[in-house]
Amino acid sequence: MLKEKKATLSDAAFETGLSGTGRLHDLFTKIEGMTPGEFKNGGENLSINYSFAETPFGNILVASTSKGICNMSFADDEQKAYDELYRQFPNAKYRQMVDLIQQNALYIFTRDWSKLDEIKIHIKGTDFQIKVWEALLKIPMGELSTYASIATSINNPNASRAVGSAIGDNPVAFIIPCHRVIQSTGIIGQYHWGSTRKTALIGWEAAKAHSKN
Repeated sequence: MLKEKKATLSDAAFETGLSGTGRLHDLFTKIEGMTPGEFKNGGENLSINYSFAETPFGNILVASTSKGICNMSFADDEQKAYDELYRQFPNAKYRQMVDLIQQNALYIFTRDWSKLDEIKIHIKGTDFQIKVWEALLKIPMGELSTYASIATSINNPNASRAVGSAIGDNPVAFIIPCHRVIQSTGIIGQYHWGSTRKTALIGWEAAKAHSKN
């Protein structure tokens, strides 16, 4: 309602059965990580730092707010990757700079995961997308799942196609491991950043997991 119908905060609270704008604010900051007004205004007053870095799988863009990582995407084309980030929050303030949140997130490519500090993420999505992304986080490194299995795990077994769409919309590559989901037939399947990169990620993680056993 706030984004598509340009409703006021009072209208949104009333139409969703909430007691008032205060309750809307509390729920919104808990679920979306921002105020209703910030969301309505496309991230206005939200500050986003971003930078580019090299990983074993190519150049990557990583972006952060004060609350955590809001975007991580492989950037074969840096301008295109930035444009995709910008479309998420067109009114935010952007600064190209590296911060500690980004640095900690990038350690995931070079350090023992069990010794990393907690990586916080700050993303927005529909209730369904959030459920799918949470399910992805439960897939252990070195293991794989299928679209059908993810659909079943979120109590929506007939939603494999919708699960595939939500996985494709994942805004945080690698940390939310959408690359660990393949087709039931064993085919690697599509990946937002290329099936060749997906195959490399799966093989790399399998090797790391095997070396620990």
